Amino acid sequence: MLTKKFSILLVLILIFGFFLRVYNIENTLGFYFDQGRDALIIWDLWHNGNLFLIGPTTGIAGIFRGPFYYYLIAPFYLIGAGNPVWPSVFLSITTVVASFFGFYLGKKIHSNTAGIIMAVFSSVSFNIVMASRWLSNPTPMLLLSMLLVFFMLVVAEGKKWGWYGISTVLGLSLFSFGSASEVFYLLAIFIFAIWYRKTLDKKNILISLFLLFLTVSPLLLFDFKNNFLITNNIKKFILEDESFKLATWAFSTEKIEMYKRVFGSLIFHGKEPREMFSLGAIITLIIYYFRDLLRLNGVKILVLLLSSVTIGLIFFQGNEGNFYDYYLTGYYMIFLLLFSIGLGEIWNKKIFGKVLILLFLFLFLNNNLNVLKFKLTDNVESSGSIALKSEMQAVNWIKNDIRVSDFNIDVYVPPVISYSYDYLFKWQGVNQSDKMVPLLYTLYEGDPNNSQRLKEWLKRQDGYGKVKEKAQFGGISVERRIRY
Repeated sequence: MLTKKFSILLVLILIFGFFLRVYNIENTLGFYFDQGRDALIIWDLWHNGNLFLIGPTTGIAGIFRGPFYYYLIAPFYLIGAGNPVWPSVFLSITTVVASFFGFYLGKKIHSNTAGIIMAVFSSVSFNIVMASRWLSNPTPMLLLSMLLVFFMLVVAEGKKWGWYGISTVLGLSLFSFGSASEVFYLLAIFIFAIWYRKTLDKKNILISLFLLFLTVSPLLLFDFKNNFLITNNIKKFILEDESFKLATWAFSTEKIEMYKRVFGSLIFHGKEPREMFSLGAIITLIIYYFRDLLRLNGVKILVLLLSSVTIGLIFFQGNEGNFYDYYLTGYYMIFLLLFSIGLGEIWNKKIFGKVLILLFLFLFLNNNLNVLKFKLTDNVESSGSIALKSEMQAVNWIKNDIRVSDFNIDVYVPPVISYSYDYLFKWQGVNQSDKMVPLLYTLYEGDPNNSQRLKEWLKRQDGYGKVKEKAQFGGISVERRIRY
């Protein structure tokens, strides 16, 4: 039972977490290739009535996600009259709800203290806040991962209806919102089903499978209509590309270093010696008390989920060896919850434990709040800054400069496809002529990784027309040209 003081503290933590997620978002929102692509599809839904069976692409050629991410954020594009800030704020709200569930699970599994520590970590961690401000399909995984733990805990308590939640969350995670590693939820749930096989009967197995089928049904329909495109590409990815195979010692070591970096960064973004020493000391204490913690069903579930992915990924060598940090989004909150429970256990060890945890939380807050202040107060005006503010300034410069009905726009952005500006121009009603006309606007972003390609593009533009006026907005240049 929560006391009044605990309830007030929780509310204040969640409000602060929400503030960190939405402050200055109208300026600093990252609106790039993926965001523009997604927005164009949703624009097509609202303006042309074109429904869709697939969602964003995965990093693997020919394999698509389901459409539920698009349908989730589409109402907020409509409410916001096309403004991408609205769906971004909505996704941020889902991550605050995830923090609440993290608190609830920490409290239920261990103690009020563990729940409050989890709320602090998930609300203030720099990497969690940045993941929460990301307008992209992995963001809801912060909430879905907590819901998965919640429903698994429900089953562990002997309530069969928890399987319905598990199957629904599993399907959404695997087929619509997950990045990559959520496939290892399957392994964890398979082992969990063996543990709690007494909670399974014919009725809830059939209902659970039906709910799982509903989450994948749009993809199945798309696959059937397109001669099993996705199925064939999955077969190629697994069998021909040998995406899963025995790992070398060097590869295994590399993966372990990645786990340390990714999960360690959820606690300390800046890794100074003081922070690393304190993190090492705390982890040592958690390991010391871990035998007692493993008696808790919730801890067993968290360990099962984390060990499934950390062991499973050692055998995963697909996607041409590429593995990005955000692939583990579905495990960020699971790790933080387990870590918070460990800290809650240390807290219970008399005055020494309380002092130690308070010092550790001070280091955590100091480390993360400093970098959050720097990041969230960015005015997006430096020479390399590219975010919604600078993009809209460039788009509006062209919009306000136009004096004739016919004009052309040529855009250069890394990696070449300008989905973000295609959407922003469409949203702002800036429609260029289909024919080549004298008035030409050129808009380009800096490309430090491919500077020669940008130089060649600018050289071609100089061959088309002469610059009459130029403006700079952060890392974006925009020009008015007259063709020769």
